[in-house]
Parts: sequence; structure tokens; C-alpha cells
Amino acid sequence: MGNAGRNGGEYYTPRPLIRAMVRVIDPRIGERIYDGAAGSAGFLCEAHDYLRYGLKSDEPRRLTTQQLDTLQAHTFYGKEKKSLPYVIGIMNMILHGIEAPNLVHTNTLTENLADLQEKDRFDVILANPPFGGKERKEVQQNFPIKTGETAFLFLQHFIKRLKAGGRAAVVIKNTFLSNADNASKALRQELLENCNLHTVLDCPGGTFLGAGVKTVVLFFEKGAPTRDIWYYQLDPGRSLGKTNPLNDDDLAEFVALQATFADSDNSWRVSVDDLDRETFDLSAKNPNKAEAAPLRDPEVIINEIETLDREAEEILEGIRGML
Repeated sequence: MGNAGRNGGEYYTPRPLIRAMVRVIDPRIGERIYDGAAGSAGFLCEAHDYLRYGLKSDEPRRLTTQQLDTLQAHTFYGKEKKSLPYVIGIMNMILHGIEAPNLVHTNTLTENLADLQEKDRFDVILANPPFGGKERKEVQQNFPIKTGETAFLFLQHFIKRLKAGGRAAVVIKNTFLSNADNASKALRQELLENCNLHTVLDCPGGTFLGAGVKTVVLFFEKGAPTRDIWYYQLDPGRSLGKTNPLNDDDLAEFVALQATFADSDNSWRVSVDDLDRETFDLSAKNPNKAEAAPLRDPEVIINEIETLDREAEEILEGIRGML
């Protein structure tokens, strides 16, 4: 699954990252949990294990019959567009002990947000929506902010799907924080004004196996505007890849510090009052670490290119003179 999703931004989300997201969100029994881009249902399965076992994986919590029924039938909800991930998601949920999965085979984005009712909203949303895909014009009409980018449509969907006071953790491409197009700026403004974007986790390249893209995780609560954003720059101290994948220890400091929004070499806070009100740029630039200087001066590179162009032209002239 991890190597298969090369098109449309479909990537396998590392389980350590999912577990860290679940721990920060801290879902509780009785809350309804939703993933509108469920894929193989990794988020729903890890959320189930957290509620059923806590931080231990070998000994289940003592739950009442009513709590077990709630966990089985009234807690986990998801949607998936593609057939193969949908079938794998159903199987995955059953193998994790969810005997009656509430997973629907449908295109989530065809749902008109204007038709949502309070009963359709959720307490918790955990998701890694696909990015880089494009949706048709008629699908875009279901959203107040028109864009073809699937990840931006999903983010709008998640905000609307949250109850007041609901909590969400959503993976998105890091360029969302600074893109200058109108849709990105409008969506950042929507997120900051209608939700409390309290945490941004900046993930290193290689977090997603087989993907060169960099991502961030947005943690937010619906119902109150953002005042301060706590950033954490994840630095495992090594290059991530197939032989060195992300692990739980890599995220332990993030989970510990996030509980109190503590400052560290890898974390810092930004007041929403300090943001540019024209662009709402949310770029994750760690003030505690100097940015690495470019390996070569750009002017030197340009001069070399111009020199090579002139040499190539002289060679071509010589060849023409021989013909």
C-alpha cells in the first residue's frame, strides 16, 4: 500500500504518526470519530486500539457492556472513494475488533456542505486526505471556497463536519501554509477565524515512504478563533526512508511537549496578531535554528550557466562552419 499510491497524493500514513495524532487528540468513549478519506482505515483502527487498550497493547481496558456496544457500533465512521482501499479498510477494521464497520464506499466530496445537519457532525476527525488530485467543476460547487485541489476541499469538508468544540488532526502538504493563491489564503483565513489552530507539526521529508513531499499536521478545535499557534519541527536526527522509517520514539518529545505547549529547540509559538492579515501566511520557520545556507551562491550558478551557453554556441558555430 505504501508503494502503490504514486498518483493523486495517496500515501500510506506511518502508524507512529497516526498514534501520535491520536494521543494528542485524546478521543473518549462516547465521542464519534470520523475519517472522510479513510483509505485502509488506519486512523480508525488506531483510534479504536487507543480507546480499547489505552497506551498498552496487551491488556484491554475494563469497559461496561454499554461502553463496548458504543465502541463497536456508534464510534467509528468513514468514507472511501476507491474500491480496493475500501475493501481493505473494512477488513482492517474487522481484524482490529470492530465487528460492524461504519465505512461507506462513496466520493466524500460530492456531498453538498449546505445540506449538513447537526446530526451529521462529529466530535473527532482524524485524516490524511489525498493531495494533488483535481475535482470537477460540479464537485467544487459544493464548497464555499472554490478550488480543484482535493486536499483543500477535504479540509473544508472536515471543518464543516466538526461539531462546535470538536477536535481534528489533519495531514496536509506543507505548501498549504504559504501558498499565495486565493483559495489557500481564503482557507487559511477560514481556519484561523472559525477554529483554534493550536498546533502545527512540521514533518521531515521521508516521513511518507516513497514520497518526496513534505507535510504538516494541523491540530485544531472548532468554535473559537485562533490566538496562538504552537509549532513543532520534528527532527529524528537521521534521514528517513525504507531502512530508517519513522518510529514512536521519534514522536515522543512532540507528544510530551504538546501537552503544555512548551518551548524547546524544536518548538515555538506564534501569535495570530503577528501574522500578515493580507496573506495569513503560516510558514513553519523555526526561530531557534538558523536556516542552512545554500550550498552554492545562486549568482555563481547563473554565471556558470551563461558561460556554458556561450561555449555551446561556439561549438555549434564551429560545426555549422564545417558543413
